[in-house]
Amino acid sequence: MNHNTPLSPRPLRHLSDVQLRVLTTAQLRSQGVSTADVNAQCRPGGTWQQLLPGVYLLRPGPATSEERLHAVLLYAARSPAAEPAVPAQPGAGEPHAPQRYADAMITGLAALALHRFSSAPPLLSLDRIDVLVPRLRRLRSTGCVRIVRTPGMPEPEQITGIPVAPVPRALADAVTDLADAGVVRRLLTEAVRGGHCEPAAVVKELTQARLLSRPHVVDAVDSLLAEGRAIAEDRLYRMVHEHGLPDPVWNVDLRLPGGPHLGGLDAYWPDHAVALELDTRAPRQDEDAMWSEYARKREHLERLGITVVHITPKKLRDSMEQQATVVRTALMASADRDPAAYVVVLPR
Repeated sequence: MNHNTPLSPRPLRHLSDVQLRVLTTAQLRSQGVSTADVNAQCRPGGTWQQLLPGVYLLRPGPATSEERLHAVLLYAARSPAAEPAVPAQPGAGEPHAPQRYADAMITGLAALALHRFSSAPPLLSLDRIDVLVPRLRRLRSTGCVRIVRTPGMPEPEQITGIPVAPVPRALADAVTDLADAGVVRRLLTEAVRGGHCEPAAVVKELTQARLLSRPHVVDAVDSLLAEGRAIAEDRLYRMVHEHGLPDPVWNVDLRLPGGPHLGGLDAYWPDHAVALELDTRAPRQDEDAMWSEYARKREHLERLGITVVHITPKKLRDSMEQQATVVRTALMASADRDPAAYVVVLPR
C-alpha cells in the first residue's frame, strides 16, 4: 500500500481532497486499514506521517495550512469513546463540516487570519492553532494544538469548509496571550474599521474573558471605542445626506433657559423637536448605571415634548435605509404633536 493506493473500493466523493489526505485512526480503520498498516506507512522513509495523536497525513512533506487546520479540528472533534468515521454513504457536493467537526472550531489568531485580518500573522507562521471546544471535553493541548474551553459554544462561521469562531470571540482568545499593546490595538481597530463587528460585541467578549483588568487591553479598548464612534458618526452623516433628510444641528447640548443641563445629542432638529442619539454604550460592568442615565435623559426630554430616536451603530451599518425611515417618520409626526418646551441649543 502507498499514498496513491485507494483506501477502499467505496467512493468518497463527499470528502474534499484535503479531507482525503488528513484522516483519523477510526476513519482509516473504517476503510479497512489496520494499525499495523498505519505504523508501516508512518515509519521513517514512509509515505504517511502522524500530525497529531490519532490524526495522519497521507502524504510525505510538510503539511499545508489547510491540512494543519483540518488535522487540528479532527483531533479536537475526537472523543475517548468514539472518533468520527468517514460517512459510509457516498454523495456529491461539499463536505458537511459541522458534522465532521462537531463541537470544535478554529479561534484565536488562526481564526483572525481566516477572517482575512491583515494585522494577524499568516497561518503558516503560527506555531500554535487555537481550537475552541466545550468546557467539559476531556482534551489536552499537544503539538500545534492549544485547546480553548468555553461553557457556551458560539455559532461558527464556515470559511472554505472550516468552522471558525466569530470575530469577537476569536479576538478575545487571541488577546488572552498577547502582551504587545500595539498588536492588540491593531487587531481590535481592524475588527471595527474593517467592518467585521461592532465595538460593543468585542468589549462584551473581552469582559467575559476578564481581560479588561489588563492596562494594555483597556488602552486598546479606549482606542477601539473612539474608532467605532467615529465610524458610526460618519455613517450617520451619510444617512442624513444620502436619504434626503433635512439637515440637523450636529453634536449639541440642550438646556432649559436658566435651568439644568438636559444632555448631549448627536443630532437635533429644532423645528421638529426631534433628537437623535447614537447608542454607543459598551457592555461593561456599569452597563445598568449607564442605561439608567440614558433612560432618565430620554424620559426627561420626552416630558418636554422632544422625540428621542436611539440608533445603534450596528443598525446604522446593517439597515441604514430603515433607520432613515424611522427618523423621517419622527420628523413628519412632529406636525401632529403639541409644541415642545423651549430649550437652549448649545454646541457640544
